[in-house]
Amino acid sequence: MIAWLVAALYGAIQGLTEFLPISSDGHLALAAMVFGDLYALPLGTVVLLHAGTLVATFLVLRKDSIEVLRASFAALAAPRSAMDKPAGRTAVTVLVATVPTGIVGLGLHDVVEPLAEIPWVVGACLLLTAAFVLSTHWTAPSTTRDEPSLAVWPAIFLGVMQGLAVLPGLSRSGTTIAVAMALGLTPSAAFRLSFLLSLPAVLGALILELRHPEVWAAAGLPGVLGAVVAFVVGVGALYWVRGWLAQGRFAVFGIYCTILGLALIGYAVFVGSALAG
Repeated sequence: MIAWLVAALYGAIQGLTEFLPISSDGHLALAAMVFGDLYALPLGTVVLLHAGTLVATFLVLRKDSIEVLRASFAALAAPRSAMDKPAGRTAVTVLVATVPTGIVGLGLHDVVEPLAEIPWVVGACLLLTAAFVLSTHWTAPSTTRDEPSLAVWPAIFLGVMQGLAVLPGLSRSGTTIAVAMALGLTPSAAFRLSFLLSLPAVLGALILELRHPEVWAAAGLPGVLGAVVAFVVGVGALYWVRGWLAQGRFAVFGIYCTILGLALIGYAVFVGSALAG
């Protein structure tokens, strides 16, 4: 029973924080710190949670996703002609940005994993997330481009920033939306591009993990429940983020990240040092 409840709880955390700009990895790391090894999730369950939010992303952005998927095949065959259509330009942006995301993400994978257990590191990354999210308060009024596409070098830069979001506490959605808006995309276009970029990144990470038979064996039925919860909560969170972006309230999430980040750093400095002493 505990395994089912924990899987459902982690599914809710994953579904909510994967899309809100408050870092899913940071909150999963925080949950692990609070609950300890007793309630640690097997890797198979974690993979299923990400699969749930992947399906949620595709469902909410199914029109854009299908158009970009079709345009991607066309772009591979004829890159120049693909740039003549909005969907083609978006597809090229996604393809170009995915390359540096993969390089940076894979390069940092082994380095980042132990950092999730260090409270001050997670707190510092949450403060960085807060800075990105709060910046949208000033960049939003000057954004003009309503098409979710970028030129090559801005797309590469956005891909690098997405790759850096493997750091625990650095929100992928918060970082990419903020950077896209700083590059001139409207909140709506930044939202669409950010989550379209997440599809190949998350799918690639899932494929890398699912190639190990032990991952499948460790998932179990509680993991399936967690994936369903992550999917349902994730759909709601996506609509929440899109609505708050449209209403100009996105920067509010930065206040939350600031408070949580400072709390974790304070815990590390005062409580952690006292325990160590």
